[in-house]
Amino acid sequence: MDEINFAVLGTGGIGRRALDYSTQKDHLTPVAACDRHGVAVDHDGLDVDELLAATEGNIANDGGTQTVKQSGSMKGVAASAQADPTETPIDDIIDVSDAIDAVLIALPNLEHDFVPNVGERFAEAGYEGVLVDVLKRSRVIDILDAREETYEDSGITFVCGAGATPGFLTGAAALAAQSFVEIEEVEIWWGVGLKSGYEDNRGTVREDIAHLDGYDIETARNLTDEEIEEIVEEHDGRIEFNDMEHADDVLLERAGICDAEDVTVGGILDVRSDEKPTTTTVSVTGRTFDGERGTNTFQLDDVTSMEANVNGPALGYMKAGVRRNRAGEYGVFGPADLMPGF
Repeated sequence: MDEINFAVLGTGGIGRRALDYSTQKDHLTPVAACDRHGVAVDHDGLDVDELLAATEGNIANDGGTQTVKQSGSMKGVAASAQADPTETPIDDIIDVSDAIDAVLIALPNLEHDFVPNVGERFAEAGYEGVLVDVLKRSRVIDILDAREETYEDSGITFVCGAGATPGFLTGAAALAAQSFVEIEEVEIWWGVGLKSGYEDNRGTVREDIAHLDGYDIETARNLTDEEIEEIVEEHDGRIEFNDMEHADDVLLERAGICDAEDVTVGGILDVRSDEKPTTTTVSVTGRTFDGERGTNTFQLDDVTSMEANVNGPALGYMKAGVRRNRAGEYGVFGPADLMPGF
């Protein structure tokens, strides 16, 4: 496979880990990264170690005391020797996107149309390449689908919901469904341990809180850090979610696997332990061609981290998107679209 030069929008938890993970993936070269403070571009390849040391939220152990490495106006990417401060980070990446094969959008998705609007900005600038996101909410898929013609006309292959769930587990459900001719239900149950807590995983924790009873995207976006920490404390650091609005349902339906209403997603987030509070499983129940009713269950090993299960698939889906793009296939694709057809 040809080499892939890619950029990362956002260097929070997911963005930083994707950059780190990419150094161990063949054919991937990170050439640009940005956050709200700065932008770093090197078409020969970024010095990932140096950049990660400068990004906001990195926790350093200094004589046994944990401290945030950067603060003030030069925090985050702007503190890197490779970077320049900017007030227009996404525009700066778009300006050099002719030399970028793929872009991972690792930005907080606390407005339903935010990621689709980012995609539209790339399309309006004439970008021809791959956009990959790790968004979670079902309603965002409808917004992306409504703009599919824009992406097709531009030459963009947009792979949406390409993290763990949706993403990895959506693909696992699509594969497990191949044993059946009719699907009755899909149940996704995840467990995530984040010992580094809210401080180093702000976007992930905030988005998850939006799924709790009494909260939504609007209220979660307006919560202060102190209020979020209070919510975590109220749950003793271990928050259970049920009937989440995760895009697995819509993505499986659009791939023809099952009806969205037949998909349920839930899980447990523990921000005080790296150990998973529960085993992550995907269960697909259906009827086989010979009339038998069965359940295929896909289970993740408890030692695989959230970082591995989000960023590994995201980069893998990026590679799949580049193959599609180079073959002239443009538009919006979900993770299940890149698996065997039902």
